[in-house]
Amino acid sequence: MKMENKTIAVIGASANREKYGNIAVRAYKDQGYTVYPVNPREQTIEDLPCYPSLLAIPGPVETVSVYLPPRYTLKALDDIAAKGVKTVFLNPGTESEVVLRRAEELGLHVVQACSVLAAGKTPGAYRNI
Repeated sequence: MKMENKTIAVIGASANREKYGNIAVRAYKDQGYTVYPVNPREQTIEDLPCYPSLLAIPGPVETVSVYLPPRYTLKALDDIAAKGVKTVFLNPGTESEVVLRRAEELGLHVVQACSVLAAGKTPGAYRNI
């Protein structure tokens, strides 16, 4: 489902095309989203400028897709709340009881699901491309 004027930040975006943090960037880009890769170790990912943190992104971000281990996801939640993000995708492997409890405390709308599937794509479609 393509949505106009939608924005998504991919926290844990990767330059490695085999990783889900890269596949998500490509899937949302293909669906017409404005995509903000977030990774402090990269300058660009998939020809998009990469941001060192969510708070470094200028302007609003509607959705965040997280690809981090739970201990780093927990640290990112405060930035997500401060940015005023509407929806947070906690992809498989990013969540824990502590993460979910903190997200609830912050009043975040959390979706525990693969964000690539939510973009209307299958991760396998982006393998070896």
